[in-house]
Amino acid sequence: MSNGEKRKTDTTASELFQKGRRRKKTNGDFVAGVLGRNRTILSQTITLVESNLIDDITAAQEVLYHLLPHTGNSIRIGITGVPGAGKSTFIESFGMFLCNLGFHVAVLAIDPSSSVSKGSILGDKTRMEQLSRHPHAFIRPSASGGVLGGVGRKTRETILVCEAAGFDIILVETVGVGQSEGMVRSMVDFFLLLQITGAGDELQGIKKGVMELADAILINKADGENKQSAMNLKAELNGMLRYLKPATDGWTTRAYTCSAINGEGIKDIWDVICRFQEGAKKSGLFHRQRERQTIHWMYSMINDYLKARFYSHKEIQQALPSVEQSVLDGSVSVTKAVVDLMEIFEKKG
Repeated sequence: MSNGEKRKTDTTASELFQKGRRRKKTNGDFVAGVLGRNRTILSQTITLVESNLIDDITAAQEVLYHLLPHTGNSIRIGITGVPGAGKSTFIESFGMFLCNLGFHVAVLAIDPSSSVSKGSILGDKTRMEQLSRHPHAFIRPSASGGVLGGVGRKTRETILVCEAAGFDIILVETVGVGQSEGMVRSMVDFFLLLQITGAGDELQGIKKGVMELADAILINKADGENKQSAMNLKAELNGMLRYLKPATDGWTTRAYTCSAINGEGIKDIWDVICRFQEGAKKSGLFHRQRERQTIHWMYSMINDYLKARFYSHKEIQQALPSVEQSVLDGSVSVTKAVVDLMEIFEKKG
């Protein structure tokens, strides 16, 4: 074989290899890859789920249809906290603890408040160096919303994909303090609020609002000179919690302490979550709560779908500026304006 013929053969082999790599994956490829716990295909499937393209949304729904029988076997834990509470450090410490017990842990973030940063977990991933390298861990930010279902749909469907890939524990971190807790509460089994001492009066409103959603409050950084202050805050919070309706029926929300830096209290909070899960499953509450969340998700999607259809309607887009002006100059009432717009939207053909 001449050198020219050899170069031609080599080039052809290279082209074939590249062509194989570029072959568009079928829905079956995504399903098989996720069930086979292929990390690359898992990431690609989540990207498909997060896509705003209509064709991708359709493809993602078919993939999810085939993955659904393999979902629902994890415990979903929501984690939120005031700024400076040490969420990243806690998630890494807690995640490493769980991975070392043999669990497979997925960490997701949700931040509907920011269309620019896409959530702080992109930075957190670089700080969670140990956890991000652990073979049993998977860290993924959740894309921002803006289309059908927004960030809520994407995070819920990402949870399902991760469950199908064999992750036993899903940690869903809220990034937008005060804006995303309710959304996360509606998609997890256990909701954990991280707190610290000396957070300041400006954060008390946030704390009180989220406390009613929490299944447990964990006071982080309970170490060194701060340990006694953390114990005092724990007693104070437990006193307050007696007067609040529990977030989950049949469960008593209590405050605990931990130090994510040295690992103290990490096992204790896991024991609390295990007791919660065991009791909820025994009473049937776990299953009923999952059912309520699924129905809530369906109605949320209906609202999002109708909203998206309304604002993408060409005649509505054309009419809105003049209708807005009519409302502002007082020639049309708000109620009449809405009725007129709905008539345009509902008009046939």
